[in-house]
Amino acid sequence: MVQKRDIAVSIILTIITCGIYGLVWFYNITNDVAHVSDEHDMNGGTSLLLTIVTCGIYAIYWNYMMGKKLYRAKLKTTDHADDNSILYLVLSIFGLGIISYCLIQNELNSYSEVEIKK
Repeated sequence: MVQKRDIAVSIILTIITCGIYGLVWFYNITNDVAHVSDEHDMNGGTSLLLTIVTCGIYAIYWNYMMGKKLYRAKLKTTDHADDNSILYLVLSIFGLGIISYCLIQNELNSYSEVEIKK
């Protein structure tokens, strides 16, 4: 089940903890996207480790893949879906990964609402 997270609180916690909560958020986003897309080839721990080891380069790939996974997950539930993978990729390249986190979390929050209604 996907946990609904308040985006503003997540941003504030990331700033207050000097990015440490951002790592936790990254981990949780990765696992939540794997859950909704039912594609478990990426997990939070491995993705976080690869991002740290590659000094953030893996995060660029990660952003793109999160967009693709969310797109495929959305196609399973609706006829129309937007593929935001290029947007996440560009934001990540320009150092605006936290905006990608917010957009991804916003999509995940919509999944948490669907699961609650079931």
